[in-house]
Amino acid sequence: MLVRGVVPLDENSGKLQSVAGKRRRPRDNDRRRDVTEDTAAPTAPPGGRETADYVQVKMPAEGAYLSVLRTAAAGLAARLDFTLDEIEDLRIAIDEACAMLLAQAIPGTALECVFELGADLVTITVSVTAAEARMPPRDTFAWTVLSALAGSVDSRLDPDDRVSIVLAKRRGG
Repeated sequence: MLVRGVVPLDENSGKLQSVAGKRRRPRDNDRRRDVTEDTAAPTAPPGGRETADYVQVKMPAEGAYLSVLRTAAAGLAARLDFTLDEIEDLRIAIDEACAMLLAQAIPGTALECVFELGADLVTITVSVTAAEARMPPRDTFAWTVLSALAGSVDSRLDPDDRVSIVLAKRRGG
């Protein structure tokens, strides 16, 4: 494609140069590095542990919104080069975890999901506020499926009546 009067990237400034009617492809050393490479910086989530990326999604605690979490999980796992099967396992695991928690959620409250991305590990914490907070039972078929899909699964009760399920899945594992 010819863009009249524009040649990409001046070597010194990284800005476009104007040259009448010619266009050249940028050489490898002219090209910007991958945007993720340029902008990614370790961030510390609440609690202080450092990870490569930290993503938090907060939405109504209703089943109609779970597709948002499944899509976010798939996109984030793809960034870590998870296989398609591993990505699908994560999507199903998030559905299972949310189904367990939504049964306890107070109507009208928020479901919160935190994704912590390491080099080859994604840790997902799904939380809701419950009227009568209780740990999800670990002796159910749903918990067994969840454990098989996610690799590592845990649950916790916070003092503010928040119930959480924590999933950790390692690439290739």
